[in-house]
Amino acid sequence: MRAVTWQGKRQVSVDEVPDPTIEHPTDAIIKITSTAICGSDLHLYEVFGPFLDKGDILGHEPMGVVVEVGDAVTGVKVGDRVVVPFNIACGSCFMCLRGLQSQCETTQVREYDSGAALFGYTKLYGQVPGGQAEYLRVPLADYNTVKVGSELPDERYLFLSDILPTAWQGVEYADVPDGGTLVVMGLGPVGQLAARVGVHRGHRVLAVDPVAERRAMARRNGVTALDLTDTTVEELREATEGRGADSVVDAVGLEAHGNPGIGLAQGVIGLLPDAAARKLMEYAGVDRLAALQASVDAVRRGGTVSISGVYAGNADVLPMKTLFDKQISLRMGQCNVKRWTDELLPLVEDPTDPLGVTDLVTHTVGLEDAPAMYDTFQKKEDGCIKVVLRP
Repeated sequence: MRAVTWQGKRQVSVDEVPDPTIEHPTDAIIKITSTAICGSDLHLYEVFGPFLDKGDILGHEPMGVVVEVGDAVTGVKVGDRVVVPFNIACGSCFMCLRGLQSQCETTQVREYDSGAALFGYTKLYGQVPGGQAEYLRVPLADYNTVKVGSELPDERYLFLSDILPTAWQGVEYADVPDGGTLVVMGLGPVGQLAARVGVHRGHRVLAVDPVAERRAMARRNGVTALDLTDTTVEELREATEGRGADSVVDAVGLEAHGNPGIGLAQGVIGLLPDAAARKLMEYAGVDRLAALQASVDAVRRGGTVSISGVYAGNADVLPMKTLFDKQISLRMGQCNVKRWTDELLPLVEDPTDPLGVTDLVTHTVGLEDAPAMYDTFQKKEDGCIKVVLRP
């Protein structure tokens, strides 16, 4: 089969690789009909090389049709159309039963003291072959598939794999009070959807992004969008009676604009031999915290900052005095996809499309175009916000 593989920093290629096979009786094989490039895939493209091997298959936002099942699979059958959540969970352990599927005790990657295994996402999360390919092996398939209808286009359902539940969880964790104001930092795909979730829930939503096309998309969906400038935090305070927002979702993460010195350090670590680089990233890694710091500045005293963007540094310097003095609550973590599926499925099937999932994809291309689209997406060129690949 053809698959998108990692070859080095800012290097991906589409290669012929072996077809996946049933390895355990609980597996299923999915023929991929749509798969997306996620903003967190760009961290693999730029930063996480020491935790990847050449030839690793990328991608964790797939959907398709079941073409084979193991002997123990009873929940799906050949011919079913399914979405595949990005985290791999069992559904029955202590964590899964508490809605913490991203911490599944059955698939935790204990070698790196990490949470549940993920599709297409480095040694840190199990090095499981990903979904930017023609076919995908799905472990524990009864739980790690979401059956969907046959009539609506893929784009209605595809984002149930990751970015829509990630956005939903981000707003849920933000704990916006009735009549409150939500600020969303970053208007990439997750930020776009988080802002729309806020609007859907009746909140006043302000969002910040330096890219004009992203601000325009947000405005089409009822969001007040601001440019990122030196005075943005002051503008946000002025718009909230001088207090700051009740809640902020940081939808940016470790490669935020700003912090050029840390960006240089990330690049230098990536040039080291993999074993040395892995040790540094595990124990002394630092993130570009400009978005998180702006979130802390923009939230009101007693407010909540919810972190949906990926962070990975164990040596980050946080503004603890400010966090403590302002009595700020922090919530964060990988999305627990299956926790939110029952709430989200009716919304994506609603004919009115209340979350605007049909107004997100800017580029739909074949699998062979993936290398060029990784470059375009990273550089935020050509109005690129969300890329869908059709194998």
